[in-house]
Amino acid sequence: MAAAIPPAERLLNLVIALVNTAGRMTKEQVRTSVAGYQEAPSDDAFERMFERDKDTLRDLGIPILTVTDAGHGDDIGYRVDLDAYALPPLELTAAELGVLAMAAQVWQDQAVRADTTRALTKLRAVGQAPESTDLVAGLAPRVRAGGGAFGPLVDAVQARQAVRFTYRAATTGEVRERTVEPWKLLARRGGWVLVGRDRDRDASRSFRLSRIEGAVRTVGEPGSFAAPSAEELADALQTWGSGPERVATLAILPERASAPRARAVPAPPGEPDWSADPLLAHRDLVHVPFRAEWELAEELVGYGDAVVVLAPPGLRESVLHLLRTAATLDGAVGTVG
Repeated sequence: MAAAIPPAERLLNLVIALVNTAGRMTKEQVRTSVAGYQEAPSDDAFERMFERDKDTLRDLGIPILTVTDAGHGDDIGYRVDLDAYALPPLELTAAELGVLAMAAQVWQDQAVRADTTRALTKLRAVGQAPESTDLVAGLAPRVRAGGGAFGPLVDAVQARQAVRFTYRAATTGEVRERTVEPWKLLARRGGWVLVGRDRDRDASRSFRLSRIEGAVRTVGEPGSFAAPSAEELADALQTWGSGPERVATLAILPERASAPRARAVPAPPGEPDWSADPLLAHRDLVHVPFRAEWELAEELVGYGDAVVVLAPPGLRESVLHLLRTAATLDGAVGTVG
């Protein structure tokens, strides 16, 4: 028996059908020609499925029109209002579509989830670039969700409005209330970080969102504090810097790992001659600049055996460590080499 079509795929099939219909599609035409609706076990089940899908698409901002036949009032069909829905001509590359998919994933647990889902659905419906799981694997951020603190802090940063929250210190475990002028949110080292001015200490501080306990509450009116100067912000962000730029040497299978390939640079001075390495018999030699070793290691692990790190040794060990950890978590037995 063929696998059931996921609801999201069925919705996208319906959008494409209603966008491309010459005039309108009746319910019967939808049921017989749009993949996913043939699975309805009865007429009533199809009616419920179709009505629910229409409501969902309208909630996502897709203008579905009900079109009645001029000669038969009970002959009803449907189409998408292209004047309200159509985007200007787009020419998205696979990398660009992958980045947009990545951005939508970042916001899936936030208040703008409906907006990002709506935008991505439209782009996939009109875009010509094929989806690439390999590409998205390399681009997808490996950052834990910010939880309930993320949305209020985004709003407070934009509004320049102070916030108050309960925070557990990493070093001492002390739990106390903090009042902060929020400057910037960063995705760093596997989680979200708020950088701002701690009013109690009268100095810049950073706070991991995962250590915020309870709700984030606003203090005062929007625009109640001035934006930090470039020097103040740079000083506050210095702790989260990633060090000098280096170059990684990678052996990559053909037509794989598009994201690292897109960032490739010429070989650095003094690069060893890798031509005799047996790995390169069926792989491409690619040089990729990086600053944060852990960050590049996490990206490269997402490609599995498509990418092998040749240098530097520290990056190679970081990748192997992550692979060994993953193998342990999966209960796999074997050696990673």
